[in-house]
Amino acid sequence: MLRILCFCSLLFVLFTGASLPSTVSNLPDVKVKDLNGKTVSTASFSNNGKPIIISFWATWCKPCIQELMAIHEHYADWRAQTGVKLIAISIDDVRNSAKVAPFVKGKRWQYEVYLDENEEFKRAMNVANVPHTFLLDGKGKVVWQHNSYLPGDEEKLFAQIKKIANLK
Repeated sequence: MLRILCFCSLLFVLFTGASLPSTVSNLPDVKVKDLNGKTVSTASFSNNGKPIIISFWATWCKPCIQELMAIHEHYADWRAQTGVKLIAISIDDVRNSAKVAPFVKGKRWQYEVYLDENEEFKRAMNVANVPHTFLLDGKGKVVWQHNSYLPGDEEKLFAQIKKIANLK
């Protein structure tokens, strides 16, 4: 009976994209590249004690782009209200990573964007597929995560951001 319940819970999460309990407590120390090719340690990601969204995405992933576009529409307001920062981690491989900077520029995203060409950060964060979004509190601890995207999920994310930023 317990196995059936666990299996049903897993299916629910996989097919609905429900929030998952965090399996990573703090950011691992993995090297990624910024859009200028500079190597950066993921352990150095910070936001002066304010929340951070980390969104794993790819240029070929339509739900990823939908999610990042939906957040883009509200991002200036979210930043003003909570101080949140979004860090977008592209998992495009070496062959496609040259497309990322022009893609981001064309979308006019104001996010920090990094390239995880070998998917080391993706593996370290236990990301199975994209989009996969993490929310970190002001101390860098993962407090919430979500896999997949459906319209309206950005509102659920913002509710979590306000919660950890102590806003109602």
